[in-house]
Amino acid sequence: MASLLNTVPSIRLSSFKCNPLRAPHLSYPISLTPSRSRFVVRAAETDSEVKATVPDKAPPASGSSINQILGIKGAKQETDKWKIRVQLTKPVTWPPLVWGVVCGAAASGNFHWTPEDVAKSIVCMLMSGPFLTGYTQTINDWYDREIDAINEPYRPIPSGAISENEVITQIWVLLLGGLALGGLLDVWAGHDTPVIFYLALGGSLLSYIYSAPPLKLKQNGWIGNFALGSSYISLPWWAGQALFGTLTPDVIVLTLLYSIAGLGIAIVNDFKSIEGDRAMGLQSLPVAFGSETAKWICVGAIDLTQLSVAGYLFSVGKPYYALALLGLTAPQIFFQFKYFLKDPVKYDVKYQASAQPFLVLGLLVTALATSH
Repeated sequence: MASLLNTVPSIRLSSFKCNPLRAPHLSYPISLTPSRSRFVVRAAETDSEVKATVPDKAPPASGSSINQILGIKGAKQETDKWKIRVQLTKPVTWPPLVWGVVCGAAASGNFHWTPEDVAKSIVCMLMSGPFLTGYTQTINDWYDREIDAINEPYRPIPSGAISENEVITQIWVLLLGGLALGGLLDVWAGHDTPVIFYLALGGSLLSYIYSAPPLKLKQNGWIGNFALGSSYISLPWWAGQALFGTLTPDVIVLTLLYSIAGLGIAIVNDFKSIEGDRAMGLQSLPVAFGSETAKWICVGAIDLTQLSVAGYLFSVGKPYYALALLGLTAPQIFFQFKYFLKDPVKYDVKYQASAQPFLVLGLLVTALATSH
């Protein structure tokens, strides 16, 4: 936690009460001084900052309102601050986390369609999706503002559509809110050890070191993408299973294996940022290996993971689940050749929209197999 508290840009958060739950991850060194019932955050000077010429706004009428709310490329230029705040959280990235909670609950074997269990799962989804994924995406955009100034200069932060203080406040609120929900779920589930809170805290730390210097895991395509994949697949699954049951070593290993597929999905998003990543010295896999090789690494990671999991299910006497998983892998391979392998930049959204539903259904099949 000390490392989290020692790197945040300039703001004064006088409205926040002193709360030990957690702190954010931002870009400039700071000093954090407790003052009775509040924290005072003061920025220190930084010696190096990449200067970029950023246009005030994207070309008018060139974007989509739906894309803006979802937080994907092709977004309409907005002035409404609440719409911009939602855009920074990238709601399009929430479904995998929400689905991970569903898979974890299914894998526990203890979820029942009662009002209480449904309410618990909804709170866990809010923690994993809007709060902690929103926090992760906002902080990632903060640290990527120089890269976005090259790749997507119309995005909210590099375009100046939202101020530095507003971004920092959003990060604090989402971070503290997510941790508070994790603690609430532990109390609700009657845990002696706050497992869900620890998962939320660990995931937040992983998000920080993924985006922020000096570690900035995303600078290394292999480590960064696996960290991202495990955050999107393993962590929400573990939270959902811990909420309704007990995490077991075999499930932990299996979900970490599935995170290799998450690595492949993460590579999909790297293709649109090649120019900026290269300029900023980030060794994403498309930069390190070239687009042609990286796209085969991407689909290989996804397909080989699912084939390996299907093989595991066969080996433990779950042949019908294994066949179902193989059946869901086939359309993914079809869409890889139809869209992604043809042009990973042009067809990235189409590919993800057409292929990923089969991947997430495969996760549920695996979860159901482990629950029996």
